[in-house]
Amino acid sequence: MSERETHPKDDRLLKYGLIGTVLVALCCFTPVLLVLLGAVGLSGMLGWLDFVLLPALAVFVGITLYALWRRQRRT
Repeated sequence: MSERETHPKDDRLLKYGLIGTVLVALCCFTPVLLVLLGAVGLSGMLGWLDFVLLPALAVFVGITLYALWRRQRRT
């Protein structure tokens, strides 16, 4: 493996981290999840969303930062 090549596992980890961060941020900062849960009759769960979405956002941002750190360390 040359000096500039990245490990496929790092790329996959970065991809999952970015996708998860974007999805959770979209649900946190826009009413997408609010509308979807209301449409299917699960609006009673809306009070608990902050307990799930904010930690999930923190986890996915952490995964993204870890993947970027590993990529930077390899080069």
